[in-house]
Amino acid sequence: MNDLMTQQPSDIEGTIRRVLERNYLAVLATQRDGQPHASLIAFTPLEGLRFLAFATYRDTLKYASIQQERRVAILVEDRESDARHPGTRIVLTAMGEAIETPEEERQAHMATHLARHPDLQKFLSSPECEFLRVAVHAYQVVSGVDDVRWYEVAEFAAT
Repeated sequence: MNDLMTQQPSDIEGTIRRVLERNYLAVLATQRDGQPHASLIAFTPLEGLRFLAFATYRDTLKYASIQQERRVAILVEDRESDARHPGTRIVLTAMGEAIETPEEERQAHMATHLARHPDLQKFLSSPECEFLRVAVHAYQVVSGVDDVRWYEVAEFAAT
C-alpha cells in the first residue's frame, strides 16, 4: 500500500503544498463549444491551497474559453522527487473556477507571481495581459494506478 493512501487530510494538505511549491509549470484545461483545449501555464499558489494564479494574453484561445466557461482544471506533474518517498510520482489536478482578481488584491498577487516567475516581468506589465485566479474546489491526488484520491478544499479548512 502506498504511503499516500494512509495519510490524514492534514498530511495530504502538506503533500499538495510541497508539490505546488516545488513545481512552477502546469497544464490548464479549458473547453469552448465542447472542444477541449490544454495550455501550458506558469502558476503561483495563493492563500494556501485555495487559489492558483496565472497570467494570459486576452487575445488567446485560453482566455476566450475561460470567458465562455469558467470551470477549468489545472494539472501539475510533480517533477521533483520527495526525499521522504523516493520513487513516488504525484500528479495533482486542481478543479475550480477561473475568476478575475479583485483590483485591491491584484498588485499584491501579481507581485507574488512575479517573485516566483521573475522572467515574466515584461509579459505581466503588458496592457494585453490578464491576471486570473482559479478558485480551487477540489484536488485530485494521484500517486499510482491504484492510488487516486480526492480532497475538497473545504476539508483542509476544517482541519
